[in-house]
Amino acid sequence: MKNVEPKTLKGFRDFLPKETKKRQYAIDTLKKVFESYGFEPLETPALEYEEVLLGKYGEEGDKLMYRFVDNGGRRVALRYDQTVPLSRVVAQYSPRGGAGQNELSMPFKRYQIQPVWRAENTQKGRFREFLQCDVDIVGTTSPLSDAEVIAVATNALKTLGFKDYKVLINDRNNFSYFQESMNLSQEQVMAVIRAIDKLKKIGRDGVINELKEKGFSYDQAATVIDSISNIKPTEYILEIMQNLKKMGIKEERIQFYPTLARGLDYYTDLIFEIEIEGYTAGSVCGGGRYDKLIAMFSDKDIPAVGFAFGFDRLIEAMDALKLFPDNLETTKVLVTIFSKELKEKSIEISSRLRSNNINTEIYLDENAKLEKQLKYADQKGIPYVVVIGPEEAEKNQITLKNMQTREQKTFNQEGLVKELA
Repeated sequence: MKNVEPKTLKGFRDFLPKETKKRQYAIDTLKKVFESYGFEPLETPALEYEEVLLGKYGEEGDKLMYRFVDNGGRRVALRYDQTVPLSRVVAQYSPRGGAGQNELSMPFKRYQIQPVWRAENTQKGRFREFLQCDVDIVGTTSPLSDAEVIAVATNALKTLGFKDYKVLINDRNNFSYFQESMNLSQEQVMAVIRAIDKLKKIGRDGVINELKEKGFSYDQAATVIDSISNIKPTEYILEIMQNLKKMGIKEERIQFYPTLARGLDYYTDLIFEIEIEGYTAGSVCGGGRYDKLIAMFSDKDIPAVGFAFGFDRLIEAMDALKLFPDNLETTKVLVTIFSKELKEKSIEISSRLRSNNINTEIYLDENAKLEKQLKYADQKGIPYVVVIGPEEAEKNQITLKNMQTREQKTFNQEGLVKELA
């Protein structure tokens, strides 16, 4: 049989233990923050019927979606984001969704941490499979809920260790206000939204050129940009900002940003993004209100607001700013095997340490020299090593070696458990 070259698909990645520990640390931290606000976990399938996802993200989103026909002849698609599947779940399981089920309480507050797939052109901070981390409130139009999702996002960043970040906030309705004055069609407004959303990336001239490709004259395109740039915050946005202030969010962290557009078609009112100073790959968080999306799966409008962390960008930013703890080990102690004759002693102390909730690994080759076992602990970053040699066994004692300081202490079993716990 021909050997297969071991390699990963472009845009997809393996996460070895060192990186996985970082991801687990961030996920565990985020879950604690989300649950402190009363949000509950939700999971949805990787595959949805194509019709569930298609047409919800705009033309670009449809192009980037992984779609295919399965072995049963069904047209299916890989999850593109978690907002549309959430909308399907609400329509399917809530009493307001019209499907006759009553398994969700309203308002429904959920968080979801699962992978999504997009056929992106890979670049820094962009992959074809990546983890999204969503928080949403469904079933209320209160500006307090808009403020809460922003507060959750900022509290999560603060808990992860970020100090310098900015929340850019806007009202999607602002793009409708100038529609009438310029007599633009809905299709033209959506073209404006998608183009101006790229203002930071491609600049004023780039946006003008993109709008010219959509049928705008140079003067029309320039007027659109100027008109949007000079829009003032709506009363609705001012109320959200006031609520954030009452929630303890510093005013300087929140910035009204009239050219913020967010390209997805389903946003209706609040939109926001969070940028981190010192991280240049783009925003790490984005979200807003989408009060009409769930109605695409139901005969009723059900309001909703939420956000998603770009989890990979979050990890990159934490790496860049050195926010991970120095020691993220999962194993606290390695129990060595001095010899075959003393193997049972090592097995016994390993079991006792684990029964006391101390993460313990036993070296699995009783023929290996002690030096090799110590090197193994060093390579894995295990902070402590237990040695039971003939002298320790005779006195019913155990030697504990600190792998950082190289200091050694001797204990009986009870004393060792107390020291490591």
